[in-house]
Amino acid sequence: MNFKNLNLIGGWIAFAISFFVYANTIEPTTSFWDCGEYIATSNKLEVGHPPGAPTFMMIGRVVSMFSSPDNVAVMINLLSALCSALTILFLFWTISYLAVKFIKDEELNQANLIAIFGSAFVGSMAFTFSDTFWFSAVEGEVYAMSSFCTALVFWAILRWERVADEPHSNRWLIFIWYVIGLSIGVHLLNLLAIPAIVFVYYFKRYETTGKGMLIAFAVSIVLLGFVQLVLIPQIVNISAKFELIFVNNLGMPFHSGSIFFAVVLISALVYGIYITHKNKKVLANSALLSFAVLLIGYTSFGMILIRSNANTPIDENNPENMINLLSYLRREQYGDIPLAYGQTFSAPLDPREPYLDGSPVYYPDEETGRYEIADNKEKSIPNHASEFKMLFPRMWSGKGNHIRAYKAWTSFKGDKIRFQGYGDPEMKVYEKPTMGENITYFFKYQMWWMWGRYFSWNFIGRQNDIQGHHIDAGSFTEGNTISGVTPIDEFFQGNLDKYPDELKDNKAYNKYYFLPLILGLLGLFFQYRHDPKNALVVFLLFFFTGIAIAVYLNMYPYQPRERDYAFVGSFYAFAIWIGLGVIGLYKELKNKIPATALAGGLTVICTLLVPVIMAKENWDDHDRSGRYTARDIAKDYLDSCAPNAILFTNGDNDTFPLWYVQEVEGYRTDVRVVNLMLLNTDWYIEQMARKAYDGDGIPISMKPDQYRQGTRDFIQYGEDPRLDKNKFYDLKRIVDFISKDESARSLGQQGGDKRNYIPTRNLRIPAPDSATAVKYGLVSPEEANRVTDITWKAKGNYILKSELAVWDLLANNNWERPIYFSITMGEDAFFGLEDYFRQEGFAYRLVPVKNASAGYRSYGTVATEMMYDNLMNKFTWGGLEDTTIYLDENNLRFVTNIRFTFTRLAQDLAQQKDNERAEAVLDKCREIAVNSNTPANAAIIPMAQVYYSIDRPEKAHEVLQVLLERETQFIEYYLSQNRKFLVPQLSKLEQSLGSLQQIVATQKRFDAGSDFTKEIESTVQNYIRQYQGIAQ
Repeated sequence: MNFKNLNLIGGWIAFAISFFVYANTIEPTTSFWDCGEYIATSNKLEVGHPPGAPTFMMIGRVVSMFSSPDNVAVMINLLSALCSALTILFLFWTISYLAVKFIKDEELNQANLIAIFGSAFVGSMAFTFSDTFWFSAVEGEVYAMSSFCTALVFWAILRWERVADEPHSNRWLIFIWYVIGLSIGVHLLNLLAIPAIVFVYYFKRYETTGKGMLIAFAVSIVLLGFVQLVLIPQIVNISAKFELIFVNNLGMPFHSGSIFFAVVLISALVYGIYITHKNKKVLANSALLSFAVLLIGYTSFGMILIRSNANTPIDENNPENMINLLSYLRREQYGDIPLAYGQTFSAPLDPREPYLDGSPVYYPDEETGRYEIADNKEKSIPNHASEFKMLFPRMWSGKGNHIRAYKAWTSFKGDKIRFQGYGDPEMKVYEKPTMGENITYFFKYQMWWMWGRYFSWNFIGRQNDIQGHHIDAGSFTEGNTISGVTPIDEFFQGNLDKYPDELKDNKAYNKYYFLPLILGLLGLFFQYRHDPKNALVVFLLFFFTGIAIAVYLNMYPYQPRERDYAFVGSFYAFAIWIGLGVIGLYKELKNKIPATALAGGLTVICTLLVPVIMAKENWDDHDRSGRYTARDIAKDYLDSCAPNAILFTNGDNDTFPLWYVQEVEGYRTDVRVVNLMLLNTDWYIEQMARKAYDGDGIPISMKPDQYRQGTRDFIQYGEDPRLDKNKFYDLKRIVDFISKDESARSLGQQGGDKRNYIPTRNLRIPAPDSATAVKYGLVSPEEANRVTDITWKAKGNYILKSELAVWDLLANNNWERPIYFSITMGEDAFFGLEDYFRQEGFAYRLVPVKNASAGYRSYGTVATEMMYDNLMNKFTWGGLEDTTIYLDENNLRFVTNIRFTFTRLAQDLAQQKDNERAEAVLDKCREIAVNSNTPANAAIIPMAQVYYSIDRPEKAHEVLQVLLERETQFIEYYLSQNRKFLVPQLSKLEQSLGSLQQIVATQKRFDAGSDFTKEIESTVQNYIRQYQGIAQ
């Protein structure tokens, strides 16, 4: 059998293995973060967050359109598994092609073939079982398909190299540009393969010289910049300009300018292709064809325009025309990040010109038939003083926690500069980071923590799946790399002799003993020796999909989630070197050991030492089969709400899973889910006001022109002296006042311009009469005499558009629809209404009954019977009670919410002397959320207190014992460290001591004098003495 056939068979074997692995470990439903949104938007071709992924969505629609609603998520997750397995297929063929270069003019005999295919197998299997790639392979996200596009184009350019001297070989180049065009509709990461592609072309077509390589590098950067900065935005930008001219200047219908530009562009391309073909201008013809197919792939974004015009329920940013699409593609809502030159974190605004003008924002006015200006963006862009700018600014974010982190990462001292910035009454001292500190942050945080650490997770080992920031108390116990080689691990992380069971038992505690790293470095070394040109090509792929991304993203500290998925292309490149390490060793040793035995032995040994160890270590924390938590918890949120309710949420993880169950599974579509972060935008308010499925639009009295972008984006308080400061005013009256343009007055802003303002902080929502309150389920008949107006004093100096929209909704709802707030939101998202909350599950309902909050998570009252029925009978838990399924940090965060919710219900039942049901509630909670799969924390102490209060001391002991063992292990671990590793973790030690002190206080309150209490108290006192000796 010849090389070609063996190569095909080997590649498909690698595909089959990887697809089997991924298909058996996929999550059977939606996951947290963006997966719920991607699955929902794919299923019904809706419009997701900028800059969109239309190619992914259309393919997702095809694979899911014939499945039942319950299986849509499985099909789209299987699409990721399929794309990932195809990535492995092309990786196998890529490695085998590069491995042949090691053989050079030698015969492809049995030994050489074994070495070549053994290399391809080891490298492809190493990537199959790598941490980051496997993570993306088993969920409905874009990164698996993006990896496939990268693997495909990289293999395709090598395929072109093989046939470059044959007729019609340029078709491979045209194919590559088509895939790149399509990949823009998946993720822009695929563009970073362009430099490697250019160098393969250069090495094949030109004699290699230093000057030639510099030119090739420049060309690659120009091509990358052309696609990223010219093609993607400027095609749409030019179309938008034509649209404005045709509609506003020539009086043509909407979209006429865009259609005209499209016709002109297509005609010019067709003519150019025809004339260059006719005149046999091969290079020009190939270039135009490449541009044409790139454009064809890019037209996938036409789907975004089409579906946005259909006003789908999910229609983020509402990109219905080229003008809005341009903003969508530029991700303007996320703001700009300086890259080559810009401000540092301390930069004040320039007193000479504090703000610059931005580009006007247009909207289509159906009445005038023109694009009118919604916001002229005058003086809208902060202009920082040039004295506080620098080249290559890494420490640029001015947020308080970011500044603290910058200083912690760099042992900050800074330059002291006296300066009077805009708004400063006099000169003051500013701290500007030095270039040395700037570069220190770049290497320590952006290069190591946000790239090198992720690289280490994949090829050295991973400590756990707890998100780490490395500047706080969790520096040495959260999210680090760990190898399994104890002396090296202890050098970086301290004494591991008393490493807590919770950390050792974390399913993401994966140790590879440096073996993948060593084999990959050997592969790099051997490729450089035997095939230096392709070593440079692979290195360019590695560099641009790893280090260059870290430079480009310019990430600030305290990222909301780990970002390893962004760098998976560089891990793919390193997997090539892992594979080449096998044939490199074969070449080194073949003259000393029989070749066939050596090739086979190296393949087996390297397979066992690298991919097999990686598979063994990574399986348990990548196997998501049987996990339904995101879906079931989303349903529990919705089931916490009465029919036709409005539910306020805030973050991605309490919104996207809800979108999934409503849009895909059609579950509880009567509930309108309102995301408060999105409610700051005009397009989202307008969408929420429309009916969707069984859910009516939210009751908003403001008209679109009253909340359009640039109008009432924020509203300041301006106390009206005519109003009584001791009186509370009807919220509807206040909202009406704010909404009227004639109510605006000057509040002392620059230039004395008039703005709408809030005339009082004393707000009131009138209560319904008692009969109406009972009718709508706001109160029980027994509570009818407690019905009262909702009154509160607003805080802060201003409100944003989202809060104004909420005020408008509350003022005009007239208690006709139930209003709920998700329990996962912070108090700042409750707008001061928490004393009027009633908890009915995983949401607080707003009711006209006041009950002063008893503390954190104890807002208002409890709907005892309703909540009992929800928690004990209706809610499902997605497998939390199954201790064999994998729960990552995102799932475990919700476990704490479950503990608080069950405990609060049990407390309420205990206060009613319903001890039997209180015990049943706590027992259920322990089954779900206090088991070997859900680590204990201080949130279980109130459970023990309730057990004591209902005379179940033995169960209280069992609960406290779990926490006692956990905290004792951590304290012993902290105390075993030397000062270098202990001091940064003192606050963690203090937390554990605090938990033990809470246990002691609980024991003294309920079980004073028992041996159990005395033993705990003695232990705690001993630890406190040791702590005091350290802290002094």
